[in-house]
Amino acid sequence: QVQLVESGGGLVQAGGSLRLSCAASGRTFSRNTMGWFRQAPGKEREFVAAIRWSGGSTYYADSVKGRFTISRDNAKNTVYLQMNSLKPEDTAVYYCAAQARLNVVWVLTSYDYWGQGTQVTVSS
Repeated sequence: QVQLVESGGGLVQAGGSLRLSCAASGRTFSRNTMGWFRQAPGKEREFVAAIRWSGGSTYYADSVKGRFTISRDNAKNTVYLQMNSLKPEDTAVYYCAAQARLNVVWVLTSYDYWGQGTQVTVSS
């Protein structure tokens, strides 16, 4: 089992920045890829970004490309999502997720472990 705990959410004005963190514990050697998804009220959960733990390849949704950056700290077993130039449409609960095996990164069902989520609210 892998446990994931997100932090760093909050309220920010449009144009501002936030950094989300996701700390992994437990069988951390079991996670192959770490991803961030988000879910706005009344909408389905959607892919935001992902990073391969080995090699560090990164992937982004078109809606956040150029504004968000995903990174990892191997020593701390932590993944970060730096969010810049935030827009009101970025408002959502952000979830960290981990894949146990190599799989496509943008498909929600390809992830085996999930955090509890952290709220991000961007005011206009």
